[in-house]
Amino acid sequence: MTNYRRVRIPGAKYFFTVSLADRSSDLLTREVARLREAYSVTQQERPFWCDAFVVLPDHLHAIWTLPPGDTDFSTRWGAIKSRFTRGVKASGALGWNPILRSGSKVVKGDAGIWQRRFWEHCIRDESDYRNHMAYCWGNPVKHGLVDRPSEWPYSSIHRDIRAGRVDPEWGGVPREGLFGELLDGVSPHH
Repeated sequence: MTNYRRVRIPGAKYFFTVSLADRSSDLLTREVARLREAYSVTQQERPFWCDAFVVLPDHLHAIWTLPPGDTDFSTRWGAIKSRFTRGVKASGALGWNPILRSGSKVVKGDAGIWQRRFWEHCIRDESDYRNHMAYCWGNPVKHGLVDRPSEWPYSSIHRDIRAGRVDPEWGGVPREGLFGELLDGVSPHH
């Protein structure tokens, strides 16, 4: 069995990418109310601060700050994914391709909605934090879903605009390097 190594620093900030198995699906935006419910219940059970969150049709990005002494983001993501899956299955709103269920997913009882794992990155410093915040906010623009970050309804940018943490006209989308690294020290805060 593969042993995945994850950086676990108590109380740290982490950037996440969580994707559907079917990258052509729109299930996350179509069933965003169920995703919000799964997220809310999990956050109540196992508190954390959500610095940024953006939901796209087939994947999402988030930045979380875990409580002091806490490193367990995996259980939280597992709970969110499981609750969402159960809610969607119970509603009959499944819009995934059952062909994507591998034999091992079938054996494990995996519904095949989500990619098995997620990607995480431990935020290193303030510049890294600003770049990942900008990445979250700018992701709907990067994918051609809207022209401006504030036009995308499923983003925490709206909370940050209301709180005065970001200019409503902010439109910065950081440039990516050959390996996906952020090249601009874009500051979303004016």
